[in-house]
Amino acid sequence: MKTMMIKMTMGLGLMALAAGQLQAQGNNCAPRQMVLDQLAQKYGEARRGIGLVQQGSVMEVFASDETGTWTITVTLPNGMTCMVASGQSYEALAEALPTSGNDA
Repeated sequence: MKTMMIKMTMGLGLMALAAGQLQAQGNNCAPRQMVLDQLAQKYGEARRGIGLVQQGSVMEVFASDETGTWTITVTLPNGMTCMVASGQSYEALAEALPTSGNDA
């Protein structure tokens, strides 16, 4: 159940990554530790999910239960972390998979 939510979140991150291909890399990217510190200190966000994306990059989802904010990041092989998307009203879901043979 939790795995499905994580997979759906990662799918969203992949779509955002494919759409933008990190076009705004200059302003939205920084060394990984700087990004993690900013997300933790400014927004209270902690990592909620992780997955591998194209060309050895790592996609992560960060969120805060207190503020409801969330951020999707992609860390490149060179150590730079780019913020791909962010928003508010994050909710962790644990939905059951539909039974086999039923359309979604």
